[in-house]
Amino acid sequence: MSWRKDKARRLLEEPEMPNVFNALDALSNLPSGSEGELPLKTSKRGQKNTNRGRVDIIRQTAHRGGKAVTVVKNFTGIGLPEKKELAKKMQKAFGVGGTVKDGCIEIQGDKREEVKGILEEAGFNPVFAGG
Repeated sequence: MSWRKDKARRLLEEPEMPNVFNALDALSNLPSGSEGELPLKTSKRGQKNTNRGRVDIIRQTAHRGGKAVTVVKNFTGIGLPEKKELAKKMQKAFGVGGTVKDGCIEIQGDKREEVKGILEEAGFNPVFAGG
């Protein structure tokens, strides 16, 4: 007998399993909803840090083969790991490449408006600098 026929035969011969949800029928007389209000969701950090300083957003094309690159400069009070984290977040959000060089975040393409949004969420005051 093939394994398929054997499996089908066993399924037909096995006794029916008891319904594990029968015990929940006794709970049908519970009141709907909760007794009190749910607390509002708060972030882990509490208040969002909205004053992390000014950063400059610049579009560069010089020495890049005519390709535009968005550069974020002049971070104060932020370390290299946090810059890398911000760069990674931008890369994933925009679907582009990027890097952290010489304390600046470089994102491929002209993404100044999108970068501004992410930096504002992170609490920075982004300013478009240069031409």
